[in-house]
Amino acid sequence: MSSALANPNFEIALLGGGQLGKMFLAEALRMDVGVRALDPDAEAPCRWGVRRFAVGDFTDYATVMEFARGAQAAVIEIETVNVDALADLEAEGVRCFPPAAALRTIQNKGAQKDFWAANGLPTSHYERFDAASGLREAVDSGRWTLPLVWKLAQGGYDGFGVSVIRHRSELDGLPEQPCVAETLVDIAEEIGVIVARHPDGSTAVFPPVAMEFHPVANQVEFVVCPAPLPAEALAEAEQLARRAATELGILGLLAVEFFYTRDGRWLINEVAPRPHNSGHLSIEGCETSQFEQLLRCATGLPLGSTALRQPTVMANVVGAEGFRGPVAYEGLDEALSVPGCHLHLYGKTQTRPFRKLGHWTAVGSSVNEARSRAAAARDALKAQSTPQS
Repeated sequence: MSSALANPNFEIALLGGGQLGKMFLAEALRMDVGVRALDPDAEAPCRWGVRRFAVGDFTDYATVMEFARGAQAAVIEIETVNVDALADLEAEGVRCFPPAAALRTIQNKGAQKDFWAANGLPTSHYERFDAASGLREAVDSGRWTLPLVWKLAQGGYDGFGVSVIRHRSELDGLPEQPCVAETLVDIAEEIGVIVARHPDGSTAVFPPVAMEFHPVANQVEFVVCPAPLPAEALAEAEQLARRAATELGILGLLAVEFFYTRDGRWLINEVAPRPHNSGHLSIEGCETSQFEQLLRCATGLPLGSTALRQPTVMANVVGAEGFRGPVAYEGLDEALSVPGCHLHLYGKTQTRPFRKLGHWTAVGSSVNEARSRAAAARDALKAQSTPQS
């Protein structure tokens, strides 16, 4: 069998051309693997460096089928890809990362919760509702008590579609769409674990990371590795993540977001079957990055080592509050002078408050040193907007 490397007849169809695709593409270019990309935005970050860039809707069945036919593998960078198209591509011999069946379960948060419960994987108490009106009735009848966590069943992202409901009046503004109610967990730490699962059945687990969230934007602000929990507890999380990936039949990556409760229990919150913000630090921090690991899966190359090289912390670069429009970065000289820091920008030309535009990865001799460096670089760099004449 010929190698996928430097092979004009081997090509990966990348569904989604955003920052995750851009970082995946960087690994493919480094290893000379052909990639074509599809994205609805003509200015998507992946427009440069691919063998072919197509503008189109990856949620549309016909568009995905036409684009991905003839490729040897299909990789997603966003969950909203048309899953029926993936299933039919698999029937035509295109190996999909993740498989269609796994993505179908993951796309719906209610189906995710049902899957964990059916397979004996720990998750918080929940109930599915066809619409917010059903949840209001459950609260009014006393079957559910406040506070609780409300999640849109399908389509939520980066804090959108997730709310902690503390007052009855907050239920009135929820959209009348399928949703999930969950008990509000007493969380000690939010931990992320990424598993790579190869088509040959082998797996590799990245070191668990601690995720710290912005109090307003409800998106990851810092990612810290090693995570500040006992080794025995982290080993349990790794085993649960491996079980989740195996039970789902994942090929490629599965990012598992855990709650570690104050009474020492692990609960699966949500998963993503693709590269994840919690794994960006693996580029500088680990022997093999999450993006190279996904490329290895898609090309049939063996999985690499996930060993942590040194303490590593990631901080997101996001649009400053109060600014919209063409992005302008202020403080670059100061930020780039911080030792041990690596800047990744995502190719986005427009800013808005809290929009993810890039990230910093900082390494150090200790977690405290790496975190201090990441914070210093992040605070020095301001993503504002070019004044309009």
